[in-house]
Amino acid sequence: MKIVVLDGYTLNPGDLDWSGFEAIGDMTVYDRTPEDQTVSRIGDAEIVLTNKVVLSDAVFAACPNVKYVGVLATGYNVVDLEAASKRGILVTNIPTYGTDAVAQFVIALLLEICHHIGDHASSVSRGEWTKCQDFCYWNYPLIELAGKTMGIIGYGRIGQKTGQIAQALGMNVLAFDKYQNKALENEQMKYVSLDDIYAESDIISLHCPALPDTIDMINQTSISQMKDGVILLNNSRGQLIVEQDLADALNSGKVFAAGLDVVSSEPIKADNPLLKAKNCLITPHISWAPKESRQRLMDIAVNNLKSFVEGQPVNVVNQ
Repeated sequence: MKIVVLDGYTLNPGDLDWSGFEAIGDMTVYDRTPEDQTVSRIGDAEIVLTNKVVLSDAVFAACPNVKYVGVLATGYNVVDLEAASKRGILVTNIPTYGTDAVAQFVIALLLEICHHIGDHASSVSRGEWTKCQDFCYWNYPLIELAGKTMGIIGYGRIGQKTGQIAQALGMNVLAFDKYQNKALENEQMKYVSLDDIYAESDIISLHCPALPDTIDMINQTSISQMKDGVILLNNSRGQLIVEQDLADALNSGKVFAAGLDVVSSEPIKADNPLLKAKNCLITPHISWAPKESRQRLMDIAVNNLKSFVEGQPVNVVNQ
């Protein structure tokens, strides 16, 4: 059985190993695969693993031996599921591996906005504290979170974990989700409408997939419903935000700050308006990337393939 990994570097830049897959078949790993080399690299392989390399109808037509596609991520929009299904190709994904890591990163973005720890540490290294006439100083407003209200849009696994941490920090949580688990409600957390999230939240954190009813949901209209000085966090999908509208709101002060780990097109384009917006913290889509989280992803991906080989597939997305 031939196994091809088309873009393995992001998952495993060298601190993990591929031994779980190597025990199943003859494996070839490519760090990255240009679009024009996708077909040649798949060749006659039966098993294809991809993270962001697109597998289209044309690719499947040119690679008739493919029987299984393992997406090394939760999102699987890079695979033409209809084309895979009509050829009997089974497609799996990794639905839950980074809940703790992604929720932790939400709070990291928020705490950086509240305290600018990196900038203050750099200022000390530059000698500014040594030269200071006072025993302390701060270069940015400092924000205490206790008593603030965090609105969480999308209260699934990651949203719930984020809400737990927010409550531990003394925040009140308002949650919006189509599927409500009322058992989660308490004095600090309750489900509300989306309009209530916009109107009442000091901090808004997005935890939605990019679907027709969520794409561009943060726009000029929804921002106008928010509190003046709101903080916006997004490490789910960049397509949820109309980026020019957010940039305008940041520059006007309507939105105090934004912490973003995702943008609409990745890697970020040089003309993205958020790059020059005020108080906008952007990181390169790394919420998911702690080693512990990537190891879980690897383990689940191996188990997905083992289960397929044994005739009992799991985490299938095209059935």
